[in-house]
Amino acid sequence: MLLTVNTLIGYTESSLQETIERVLWISTDYNVAVLIDIYANKSTPIYKNVDDIINDIEAKSAMLIKADPFQTFRNENEISEKEKEIRNKAWEIIKSIAEKENEPEVFNAKQRAELVKRASNKFGVSSKTVYKYLRRYWQRGKHMNALLPDYKNIGRSQEKQGTGKKRGRPKKYRDIVGEGINVDEETKRIFRVALNKFYYTNFSNSLKTAYELMRKEFYTDGYKIDGGIEKPILKPSSEVPTFGQFKYFFYKERNLKKEIYSREGSKQYLQNNRPLLGNSTIEAYGPGYFEIDATIADVFLISRYNRNWIIGRPVVYLCVDRFSRMITGLYVGLEGPSWNGAMSALANSASNKVEFCKEYGIEITEEQWPSRHLCDTLIADRELQGKKVETLISSLHVKVQTTSPYRADMKPFVERSFQVINKKSVQPFLPGTVKTDFRKRGSRDYRLDSVLDLFQFTQIMVYSILEYNQSWLSNYNREEMMIADDIEPIPIKLWNWGIKNRAGLLRSVSEDIVKLNLMPTANAYITGKGIKFKGLFYSSSNLLKEGSFERVRIIGSGEKIQISYDPRNLNYVYIKKEDGKGFEKCHLLDYQEAHKYKSFEELEYLQEYEKLQKKQKEDEQLQSKIDLVSEIENIVREAEKMTKEQQDETESKTQKLKGIRKNRQIEKMINRESEAFELDKREAKGTGQVVSFNRMNNQEPEEEQDELENEIALLRKKQKERTNGKTE
Repeated sequence: MLLTVNTLIGYTESSLQETIERVLWISTDYNVAVLIDIYANKSTPIYKNVDDIINDIEAKSAMLIKADPFQTFRNENEISEKEKEIRNKAWEIIKSIAEKENEPEVFNAKQRAELVKRASNKFGVSSKTVYKYLRRYWQRGKHMNALLPDYKNIGRSQEKQGTGKKRGRPKKYRDIVGEGINVDEETKRIFRVALNKFYYTNFSNSLKTAYELMRKEFYTDGYKIDGGIEKPILKPSSEVPTFGQFKYFFYKERNLKKEIYSREGSKQYLQNNRPLLGNSTIEAYGPGYFEIDATIADVFLISRYNRNWIIGRPVVYLCVDRFSRMITGLYVGLEGPSWNGAMSALANSASNKVEFCKEYGIEITEEQWPSRHLCDTLIADRELQGKKVETLISSLHVKVQTTSPYRADMKPFVERSFQVINKKSVQPFLPGTVKTDFRKRGSRDYRLDSVLDLFQFTQIMVYSILEYNQSWLSNYNREEMMIADDIEPIPIKLWNWGIKNRAGLLRSVSEDIVKLNLMPTANAYITGKGIKFKGLFYSSSNLLKEGSFERVRIIGSGEKIQISYDPRNLNYVYIKKEDGKGFEKCHLLDYQEAHKYKSFEELEYLQEYEKLQKKQKEDEQLQSKIDLVSEIENIVREAEKMTKEQQDETESKTQKLKGIRKNRQIEKMINRESEAFELDKREAKGTGQVVSFNRMNNQEPEEEQDELENEIALLRKKQKERTNGKTE
């Protein structure tokens, strides 16, 4: 049984009360842990012996809690600017206290009090507020998003509307200085202008000075000349906002980042106050410092849709633990080095490898590939920069250190892993590998030898990683404790030893939380056929219950909805719930079985290929359509000519319209002769008498039948004459 940071442990004290504690820190020798009650209002960190915790769990007096009540599925683009501002303000206040460098000293009450006092003085807030932020940070998972506000009671603290009467507590000397004024929208506008002009500047004016300069600029009653100098006449205090109102507004809308940038410069902010993306000097004391990188494999692949299609070389992402050199995560795809590939590899690091390998038809035990944890620090190239990385930092609390350009030596272990796997598994055995003699006279184009698809190549990569994690590291410098414990320099053995003795850096995070926070998001559409994404359709039981599919069919247009998806497998997409604490899994509809187990890249390749085929067929299709139009026009011209030659122009419109019913009956009887089935069409001997069917049934009077048959006989005669004329 392994305890890691963020593990939740439930203790049943009585039949009516249960306490849940979160692991905040574990000593490197795996003897002592620090925990905190996640619900208590005045909870403080407590030290416990790791063996005692494990014994309580084995004795059933305690249990591991898998469902974290404070887990969140919200990524950075789903958090409002107001929430971010509140979170960032709280983080700025406690950041210097919560840093890992202060652990475990910060868990000591006396030393914590000193750090809290220092933060209180620096940011001008009470110690109680600092303790509140710090407690929330620890209780809710040790990440920035733990500091997001709870909006359960939203609307209960709305700003009061002005009624003309002075709001707030009456002034003590109101009879002398007056009642004062209310802060309205115009006053707020003046406050903002004054702060930008007098406070957020490199002059570093105090807030009091900014208030005084604001009164000089905006609250005057003309000017006076004193000693030849024009001086403003200030309005009395009863007619202007007080410093307290100005100060309250400032702290309500305070922008800490802007404050440091404008007053102290960008260099100061980037050096001392920016969000921590990592440490400049990384020393791996145990498992938890991961390197991540991508390479283009030296082999060409073919498509799973059509094995005649060569689709190029795949991109391989690896995560490698710096302490043990074990490969902890893998991603194989077709898209160039990017955020999506890196995040898929990181999510794979935190996933159950037994289940992952089973997806590729490979049966392993957990002991063969035991890594399923989130790292403390991630060392990566510069594609892990920008807004996307904020989710990784704030939601999952992973520190990110980006390397300088052209500095592969800053990620030596993942680079070495690529070389080993490439030489052992790719180049010697795989058809379609890159050859050095390509384009030389007489050499064969190695791309034509491609036989592996993306799925099969991933299988080979998994087998290669399993073998690599069991291989001997010839250049690994073992520590004295490793030598004393007779630990061989083999990645999986070094990992297991580090877990037992140096486990404090790894963190237990729900696999679903990691994946959903790292999955790319996209817009899909609710249609009458299901949720449409990239030409595929998915089911949703919730939308079906709500009648959303019927609604869009009635209104005739689709509705936009945001989904998350795994680019490696489009069998499912996910809809996040509004509370940020759940999701719905939407399944690919059965009739689209041809697209099951296909990756995003394979689907896009198929769609692009279909677009190309359609483009190539456009001229042919247009020619066919033009031919059809020509045939129709020719028939119409012939019909117009025949009608003009044979039509009786002396008949009026009324006469022409009057005989429609009769004309239809005659035409129908003539058509019956040509449409009727006749078997054995040899000439028949003898003659027979023709009896009218209608006459037999007495459906028409005898005189009308005679007239009808005479007209039919005449029409047949004319038709025969026209036919003979054409034949001649």
